[in-house]
Amino acid sequence: MAGQEPRSKKLKRLVNVQRQLERMAEGELAANTEQRREVEQSMEVVMEAISSEKPVHMQFSRNYSERYGRLMIKDKQLAGVQQVLEGKVLRERTKGDRLEEQMKEARDLEDRERDDNAIYELLELTLLTSSGKDHN
Repeated sequence: MAGQEPRSKKLKRLVNVQRQLERMAEGELAANTEQRREVEQSMEVVMEAISSEKPVHMQFSRNYSERYGRLMIKDKQLAGVQQVLEGKVLRERTKGDRLEEQMKEARDLEDRERDDNAIYELLELTLLTSSGKDHN
């Protein structure tokens, strides 16, 4: 492994990148959720205006109902986008979790190999010193 980077370090970099992708997907989902909240608030305001008994609002009831219809369409679109983004967040998180698990397994294998090599070196030293004593 001399001169090569251990697999666990490569995987650790991939995990970091994957977690960043996960955070970006979460940010997109949060922005979409905020947009939906704003649309819902607008729908409530328009509904209040539609049901208002004030003469000013009564004159614009047709405009309000058209606006409400557009807001409903936008809310449905955003709901669809939200489902896609929730799936994306889940996929990115799952990929990150798998990479993290692979990184841990690689680290365990590297630790085991290092420990095995240390034991082999110790055995070699022991054999060398004992064979040196046998010759004396």
